[in-house]
Amino acid sequence: MIRLVIAEDETVVRTMLARLLAMEDDIEVVGTAPDGETALKVVRHQRPDVLLTDLQMPEKDGIALTQTLKTEMPDLAIVVLTVFREDAKVFDAIKAGALGYVLKDSPPEETVAAIRAASRGEALMSPPVAARVMQEFARISGQRAADLKVFSELTEREREVLKLVAEGKRNREIGEALFITEKTVKNHISSILAKLHANDRTEAAMFAARQGLVDLNRLGGS
Repeated sequence: MIRLVIAEDETVVRTMLARLLAMEDDIEVVGTAPDGETALKVVRHQRPDVLLTDLQMPEKDGIALTQTLKTEMPDLAIVVLTVFREDAKVFDAIKAGALGYVLKDSPPEETVAAIRAASRGEALMSPPVAARVMQEFARISGQRAADLKVFSELTEREREVLKLVAEGKRNREIGEALFITEKTVKNHISSILAKLHANDRTEAAMFAARQGLVDLNRLGGS
């Protein structure tokens, strides 16, 4: 049996899902919750195999709930249920650790299939969501290829300067770190901005982060 917890803030939807899914021979609904904080308590108590959770909930949303539970229970399979089709929501859920992503207007059999797949450690998404995910992966892949081409045009010294720019260093600090004059630093930065087609230091810093020159959390400006 697949032990399932359902987290959904709309009472009618939550009740309907619980009744429909409980009718499946291989699914046992061991708990439900109207918000993220309650869901956290129910899952911790019941230790289900799968959590079916809405994205938009009070107290703690589905993404935050997923992040918390995947840290505590890496083996818990999570399927996200939502009315949203936005790419950002899809990728936030996936990055948080969700295995399935089902739209609320999907046929019931798709939700059941996603729960079963997740219990086996497999990912399953509604077709419209899967199509958007593939499009976004293609876009990201194309962006990375373009970034790599541009990055290869930078000299070794320019990469060193760019890394320090991304770390929030001022021109004087960069000059001291690399033993070059502040004027030379300015010349390097002008060349970097031109090659990257960046408008300012912030855009250049974001490029550096995408290339792994610096951690995004360390980005600064000057």
